[in-house]
Amino acid sequence: MPRDNMASLIQRVARQARITFRSPAGPAFGENLHRLQQLLDEVRAEDLHLAPRGPSAAAAAPAGGGLPWSGVVPPVSYMHICETESFSMGVFLLRSGACIPLHDHPGMNGMLKVLYGTLRIACMDTLAPAAAAAAPPPAAAGGPCHRALFRSRQHYTPASPPCLLSPHTDNLHQIDAVDGPAAFLDILAPPYDPQHGRDCHYYRLLEGPAAGAEPAGLPREVWLMETPQAADFWCGGEPYPGPRVCL
Repeated sequence: MPRDNMASLIQRVARQARITFRSPAGPAFGENLHRLQQLLDEVRAEDLHLAPRGPSAAAAAPAGGGLPWSGVVPPVSYMHICETESFSMGVFLLRSGACIPLHDHPGMNGMLKVLYGTLRIACMDTLAPAAAAAAPPPAAAGGPCHRALFRSRQHYTPASPPCLLSPHTDNLHQIDAVDGPAAFLDILAPPYDPQHGRDCHYYRLLEGPAAGAEPAGLPREVWLMETPQAADFWCGGEPYPGPRVCL
């Protein structure tokens, strides 16, 4: 059964997010962000009326191989909870084997809390052009290239604290579902808005193993190439079943 405080908890998270990101440059931002992180860390799947989706959530693999949901249903779905000018909040659901490709969050803060399953998250920072001491590798002819710092690659579970990103730290990340379906509560501040320069860009690692593979020693500098959204990645929508949030 859901906990008695489920409605107040997600409502409190939303209210704290509104307070925190209303003035991200204000003197109390650090304290407010810490409070939001504490609240987000308390959220569990049952608080949002979500049940972990086991093997039955995906059909058997097709005879020709590949992922069971390929070409049939979206690998990732999104449940919208709320959105204001200063932040958006929702739940992403990843099917077994699904990946949200390496992408950025221009000028945005973000917080991610795993609700069920296990996620492998690779985080990177874009480096200033002047920091790039070497030329891009020959494979970089397909699109704009950026020097970046591959900072970390970690596993997150419901027992893990939230994964945080800022406009300058861990702003690029790739998210893989490991050993089954997974879901996470996501807060972005401010929301994506192409008209205000906050569009999502996708990238491919040009050297060494892919972002989801076992990396060499981290942190290390890498080259990224900007790419179109992958043809096998798209995000569908699902209704949010949890307590209503009013702001």
